[in-house]
Amino acid sequence: MSGTFDGRSGRQGKLSQWLRGRRPKEDVAGDGGREALLLAAAEAGLPLAPAAHPAPGYRCSCDRVGCPTPARHPVSFAWQTQSTIDRPQIERWARHQPQANFITATGMVHDVLDVPAQAGREALERLLAQGVEVGPVAESDDGRMLFFTLTRGTPEDEDEWWPCELDCHPETMAEHPGLRWHCRGSYVLVPPARLPGDDDQQVRWLRGPEHPLPEPLTLLESLTDACARHVAGEATADLDRPWPLRR
Repeated sequence: MSGTFDGRSGRQGKLSQWLRGRRPKEDVAGDGGREALLLAAAEAGLPLAPAAHPAPGYRCSCDRVGCPTPARHPVSFAWQTQSTIDRPQIERWARHQPQANFITATGMVHDVLDVPAQAGREALERLLAQGVEVGPVAESDDGRMLFFTLTRGTPEDEDEWWPCELDCHPETMAEHPGLRWHCRGSYVLVPPARLPGDDDQQVRWLRGPEHPLPEPLTLLESLTDACARHVAGEATADLDRPWPLRR
């Protein structure tokens, strides 16, 4: 998909629809489209491994009772060493596991800045309007947007490593509200992916993996500013609710 923001073809109208939150609903890619998208991600250097997929009744395909992250986790505990960009291996996985989602392991080649979708749309529109090289971006129907960047997971100075399990480190939550920085030891679903639910929820590319990975710090200020406004807006809306309905 083209990421050109100010072109005058039909691409601009479609991207504008996404950024305004009126994205046209798309079907899950068929088998051929799914495999092509996975191979494109691998060719861009994103290491992949098979993941669980949705099962009827908002359940996960794994055997775990009450899985806390249905259809959002790898199928193997060895996913970090299993993750690969090897085309024949990915083709075998895709063809032998036709329902499987796939994850991409972060902190090897790329990191992912994971933000609330509303904040992500605002930041994406601003960054593209400013001519910033954004890189690949995915959106999840569960309300998150994923910005793919070069990794900072193996810096020379180990104090610069930001562990993925914290929303922000060493900065405080107040400085980076709502932001998850997936780096070494983490993963995210890679499009195309299906999520549990009755309305065919998906993870899809807004800007495909053909876009070069940018340095994360070039996006961070816009993303954190948008996240702060998003959190402030939610807090204001919460105060406007009757007391029993406040969070």
